Amino acid sequence: MSKYVIMMDVSGDIVDESIKKWDLKFIPMQYSLGEEMRTSTGPEDAAVLKAFYDGQRGGDLTKTSQITPFQYEEYFEPYLKEGFSILYLALSSGLSSTFSAACLASETLKEKYPELDVMPVDSLAATGGMGILIEQALKNREAGMSLQENYKVLTSLVPKGRNWFLVQDLNYLKRGGRISSTTAIFGSMLNIKPILKIDENGKLTTIAKKRGNKMAVQALIDYFKENYDPQAPKTIYISNADCKELGDMLSGKLKELYPDLEIKQTTLSPIIGAHTGPGMLMLSHIGK
Repeated sequence: MSKYVIMMDVSGDIVDESIKKWDLKFIPMQYSLGEEMRTSTGPEDAAVLKAFYDGQRGGDLTKTSQITPFQYEEYFEPYLKEGFSILYLALSSGLSSTFSAACLASETLKEKYPELDVMPVDSLAATGGMGILIEQALKNREAGMSLQENYKVLTSLVPKGRNWFLVQDLNYLKRGGRISSTTAIFGSMLNIKPILKIDENGKLTTIAKKRGNKMAVQALIDYFKENYDPQAPKTIYISNADCKELGDMLSGKLKELYPDLEIKQTTLSPIIGAHTGPGMLMLSHIGK
């Protein structure tokens, strides 16, 4: 069986213990805070994340840049030179061009390294949804699964991924063209919290609007209950954009309902937080 490394880009969120346990590799991505351009090479530490979301609250504009096929070649090739194949989990193709860029890089590198494989997987997810998938891939490798077998299992799990989230500041969605300016103004005045999901095509879809955080958190729980599969992996990810109190509220309520869940909490990476703003809360799991 050929040896291989497992990678995902830094738009995914995963707890530190899993990174250290299974030696997960990351593809860097760039983001800006105000006029400053930064490169994220892995999960950021607490101080960096706090400064990022405080900067957003203070009015700093945030954006991200795409990874080019040539950059992917630069990231992948050192492992290929050492004789490793690669299993790579990409941010949803419905949210970014990273997956298509990785596929182009894979085709180019196959000509130079025909005996090795670079196998990109479209997660159709983001943040903790990617964390769940990559943890399963890491466990599969540890259990002795080949690259091809692991790829097949991972792609079979992707359509079962469920990602529900709420946002606080409607202006971030307005900038992304998700809602109108009028909706953003009146929604903010009325304390409306949009509930969105990543749909089967990996795109963002608004599915509800709730008044206040308590009702919004309850909506996330209701969607989880509707889609819960007791036979699916028990790992649940809750990712928050500097609003841990909401994450704790959601985690506590889910634990009361489903004591056997393995709930993991992370702070949202700046790559996704740049587009959702502070106070975003996401619940990710494998569903029916």
